[in-house]
Amino acid sequence: MTLAVARLVAGAVLPTRAYDGDAGLDLYAAHAARIAAGERVSVGTGIAVAIPAGHAGLVLPRSGLALRHGIALVNAPGLIDAGYRGELRVLLLNTDRELAFEIAAGDRIAQLLVLAFEPVAVLEVDALDASERDARGFGSSG
Repeated sequence: MTLAVARLVAGAVLPTRAYDGDAGLDLYAAHAARIAAGERVSVGTGIAVAIPAGHAGLVLPRSGLALRHGIALVNAPGLIDAGYRGELRVLLLNTDRELAFEIAAGDRIAQLLVLAFEPVAVLEVDALDASERDARGFGSSG
């Protein structure tokens, strides 16, 4: 599969894999940003992608940013539908209660995972088939 990517901003970094075989493609900030403690910002990547039909893009957090700086994604995972052609933007949240976080243009800020999916049709029924779990364990199975 090929992912078509268009640069919307001069100097924007195209998505890359750190290692062969990695599932996620790193996404990069197109501009500098500062996230104050407890605040959130929308950071542009300067790129647009054409997710292939029958696929979806998931924008996922980077574990290193979360561990070292408390940087999370507000809407993790972010969903990119195949028909969307606008700029990929990443909604970052600084969970640190004291320290601001600085982002430079070209910093890795998230990951993009492209997955195939099977479209489903919605069918209303009077009752669902029983299962071993049934309705037990909402929020936890143990």
